[in-house]
Amino acid sequence: LTKNVPMFVCTMAYPTVPCPLHVFEPRYRLMIRRSIETGTKQFGMCISDSQNGFADYGCMLQIRNVHFLPDGRSVVDTVGGKRFRVLRRGMKDGYCTADIEYLEDVKV
Repeated sequence: LTKNVPMFVCTMAYPTVPCPLHVFEPRYRLMIRRSIETGTKQFGMCISDSQNGFADYGCMLQIRNVHFLPDGRSVVDTVGGKRFRVLRRGMKDGYCTADIEYLEDVKV
Protein backbone atom coordinates (compact mmCIF):
# COMPACT_ATOMS: atom_id res chain seq x y z
CA LEU A 1 0.00 0.00 0.00
CA THR A 2 2.11 2.91 -1.31
CA LYS A 3 0.01 4.44 -4.13
CA ASN A 4 -3.08 6.62 -3.60
CA VAL A 5 -3.02 5.97 0.14
CA PRO A 6 -5.99 7.65 1.88
CA MET A 7 -4.82 10.41 4.24
CA PHE A 8 -6.57 11.44 7.45
CA VAL A 9 -5.34 14.98 8.13
CA CYS A 10 -5.76 15.45 11.85
CA THR A 11 -3.17 14.73 14.51
CA MET A 12 0.18 13.06 15.08
CA ALA A 13 0.30 9.27 15.22
CA TYR A 14 3.16 7.01 16.27
CA PRO A 15 4.07 3.37 15.59
CA THR A 16 2.55 0.90 18.11
CA VAL A 17 0.54 3.67 19.85
CA PRO A 18 -3.30 3.41 19.88
CA CYS A 19 -5.06 6.32 18.14
CA PRO A 20 -8.83 6.35 18.76
CA LEU A 21 -10.76 8.52 16.29
CA HIS A 22 -14.23 10.04 16.28
CA VAL A 23 -15.15 10.23 12.58
CA PHE A 24 -18.00 12.59 11.71
CA GLU A 25 -17.04 14.42 8.48
CA PRO A 26 -18.66 12.84 5.39
CA ARG A 27 -15.35 12.68 3.49
CA TYR A 28 -13.65 10.72 6.29
CA ARG A 29 -16.70 8.51 6.84
CA LEU A 30 -16.38 7.52 3.17
CA MET A 31 -12.62 7.00 3.53
CA ILE A 32 -13.00 4.70 6.57
CA ARG A 33 -15.78 2.70 4.87
CA ARG A 34 -13.61 2.22 1.77
CA SER A 35 -10.59 1.17 3.86
CA ILE A 36 -12.70 -1.54 5.46
CA GLU A 37 -14.46 -2.66 2.27
CA THR A 38 -11.23 -2.99 0.26
CA GLY A 39 -9.72 -5.10 3.04
CA THR A 40 -6.62 -2.96 3.59
CA LYS A 41 -7.96 -1.58 6.89
CA GLN A 42 -5.22 1.03 6.69
CA PHE A 43 -4.81 4.73 6.00
CA GLY A 44 -2.20 7.39 6.61
CA MET A 45 -2.32 10.01 9.36
CA CYS A 46 -0.61 13.38 8.95
CA ILE A 47 -0.86 16.70 10.71
CA SER A 48 -2.11 19.72 8.79
CA ASP A 49 0.33 21.96 6.90
CA SER A 50 -0.76 25.39 5.68
CA GLN A 51 1.43 25.29 2.55
CA ASN A 52 0.98 21.70 1.35
CA GLY A 53 -2.30 20.69 2.98
CA PHE A 54 -0.61 18.04 5.14
CA ALA A 55 2.86 17.24 6.44
CA ASP A 56 5.61 15.52 4.45
CA TYR A 57 5.86 12.73 7.04
CA GLY A 58 3.23 10.62 8.74
CA CYS A 59 2.30 7.24 10.17
CA MET A 60 0.08 4.49 8.82
CA LEU A 61 -2.86 3.54 11.02
CA GLN A 62 -4.27 0.02 11.16
CA ILE A 63 -8.01 -0.22 11.90
CA ARG A 64 -8.60 -2.68 14.73
CA ASN A 65 -12.31 -2.07 15.28
CA VAL A 66 -15.08 0.31 14.18
CA HIS A 67 -18.25 1.15 16.07
CA PHE A 68 -20.81 2.71 13.73
CA LEU A 69 -23.30 5.05 15.39
CA PRO A 70 -26.94 5.33 14.16
CA ASP A 71 -26.41 8.85 12.77
CA GLY A 72 -23.50 7.80 10.51
CA ARG A 73 -20.66 8.82 12.77
CA SER A 74 -18.19 6.20 13.96
CA VAL A 75 -15.64 5.57 16.66
CA VAL A 76 -12.59 3.98 15.08
CA ASP A 77 -10.01 2.07 17.11
CA THR A 78 -6.67 2.29 15.31
CA VAL A 79 -3.04 1.64 16.15
CA GLY A 80 0.04 3.20 14.56
CA GLY A 81 2.06 1.16 12.08
CA LYS A 82 4.90 2.15 9.78
CA ARG A 83 6.16 5.71 9.36
CA PHE A 84 6.28 7.15 5.84
CA ARG A 85 7.37 10.06 3.69
CA VAL A 86 4.96 11.67 1.21
CA LEU A 87 6.18 11.59 -2.40
CA ARG A 88 3.10 12.97 -4.19
CA ARG A 89 -0.19 14.45 -3.02
CA GLY A 90 -3.62 13.91 -4.51
CA MET A 91 -7.34 14.10 -3.80
CA LYS A 92 -10.18 11.58 -4.09
CA ASP A 93 -13.84 12.32 -3.38
CA GLY A 94 -13.00 15.13 -0.95
CA TYR A 95 -10.27 13.47 1.09
CA CYS A 96 -6.52 13.68 0.54
CA THR A 97 -4.44 10.83 -0.87
CA ALA A 98 -0.71 10.37 -1.30
CA ASP A 99 1.92 8.22 -2.89
CA ILE A 100 4.32 7.32 -0.09
CA GLU A 101 7.53 5.49 0.73
CA TYR A 102 8.01 3.72 4.04
CA LEU A 103 10.87 4.77 6.32
CA GLU A 104 13.28 2.21 7.70
CA ASP A 105 14.99 2.66 11.04
CA VAL A 106 18.73 2.25 11.22
CA LYS A 107 19.42 -1.10 12.87
CA VAL A 108 21.40 -0.83 16.11
